[in-house]
Amino acid sequence: MIDWQNPKYIDLPDLRMAVFEAGERRDDMPSLVLCHGWPELAYSWRKVVPILVEAGLHVIVPEQRGYGMTGKAQSDAGDESGVPLYDMAHLTGDLVHLLDALNIEKAVLTGHDWGGFIIWQMPFHHPDRTAGLIGVNTPYIPRLSDDPIKLMRQVYGDDFYIAKFQEYGHAEAVFDADPARLLRMLYRKSGSTEGTALPNESWQRLEFINMLKDDEDEWPGAPLLEAADFQYYLDGFKRAGFRGGINWYRNFTRNWQLSEGSEQKIAHPSLMICAADDRVLPPSMADGMPAYVDDLETHIIEDCGHWTQNEQPDALGRLMTDWMLRRFG
Repeated sequence: MIDWQNPKYIDLPDLRMAVFEAGERRDDMPSLVLCHGWPELAYSWRKVVPILVEAGLHVIVPEQRGYGMTGKAQSDAGDESGVPLYDMAHLTGDLVHLLDALNIEKAVLTGHDWGGFIIWQMPFHHPDRTAGLIGVNTPYIPRLSDDPIKLMRQVYGDDFYIAKFQEYGHAEAVFDADPARLLRMLYRKSGSTEGTALPNESWQRLEFINMLKDDEDEWPGAPLLEAADFQYYLDGFKRAGFRGGINWYRNFTRNWQLSEGSEQKIAHPSLMICAADDRVLPPSMADGMPAYVDDLETHIIEDCGHWTQNEQPDALGRLMTDWMLRRFG
């Protein structure tokens, strides 16, 4: 269905994007764009794509700016000056330029993890190109009252991974030195959040740099990926490194500043799919969404941690196809 070793390359403004595509376009049904998170690749959707295509849907799976076969922006000099090239205006703009290149007017934007943050901003940046929205684990979060990084430091401390990522050059140097160790640590099936023992407080506070220092035998949960899949991810991060994806995090403050004055309301048809055992993005984070999203349907997948496409692809695919066929069929 998709040859994940051989993407189609599409020249966008300042970016040569690797894109995978499957299924037939339909005049009566919008295409789906599937956006990955960190540290992920387009490949994270490999188990979900066949379910969507079998239901008659057309899917587009981009490897996003800074990742894998796409790599960094062409104008990115590879130093700190390139950080603003990974802000929300650029990330949402890439999706619109992708639709332009494929001659698609509107699509249903689907995002997991960081991909979710991007798709929930499409109604504010490009409402006319958005047919609908599907958030996977990542809920819509309205604009905060203060700088998000400042608030994260106050709640989680300076070693919290997003706070730590603000130090240019540090985290990527640690991760690039041993990408396999980071991926082994993160890609684990955690099981229920209740009663699962964590090695120490660094794991509770998501201090990735400190967590990597722990003995691997003490890491909780079981490895999630099969050997061939793990190797694919490893090859992708060896190819592009971690800097580009981490630069997305370095724009939290910039994105917050640039969104001042935007009305925090979404009118597009929206589906929110939560994972019951996600420690990073628990279902409770979606509780406030009805106040901001007028047309919202919400589901929770049981026995599922953060890596929903890998852990429960069948359940995820069924929820997505059912909603698409009901809302747009």
